[in-house]
Amino acid sequence: MFHILFVCHGNICRSPMAEFVMKDLVKKAGLESEFHIESAATSTEEIGNPVYPPARRKLKEHGIDCSGKTARQLTRVDYDRYDLLVGMDSANLRNMRRICGGDGSGKIRLLMDFTDRPGDVADPWYTRDFEAAWQDVLEGCRGLLEKMMGRN
Repeated sequence: MFHILFVCHGNICRSPMAEFVMKDLVKKAGLESEFHIESAATSTEEIGNPVYPPARRKLKEHGIDCSGKTARQLTRVDYDRYDLLVGMDSANLRNMRRICGGDGSGKIRLLMDFTDRPGDVADPWYTRDFEAAWQDVLEGCRGLLEKMMGRN
């Protein structure tokens, strides 16, 4: 089983979107038994809060349910528990490395690195553009799954 942890600043917008998009893609591919997928935050600001309503609505618009998800913080132990820790932007990566004590095994990556346009996932917290974030997350998760399945 492959363990993936998606990470953003608060774990209420981008990383839970990625968590549930990836779960949906994996389910549709018939690969649920091969993956364990979760998400976490680098900060403590939103711990215990549910997915942000506009992000929840965007997922629901595409038939994806994220009910029951609450924000949690990334821990150093997560580095050992997961095969891949996927950040949404470069600030996330810096904070992930700090929390995890580095990245000696090369497990920390940017989601958009699995696409043809590397960089940051658009942050809807600031832009309020949840469609742009959705498009980035979907493209990144599709690219990640293709890579994992050896098609990329």
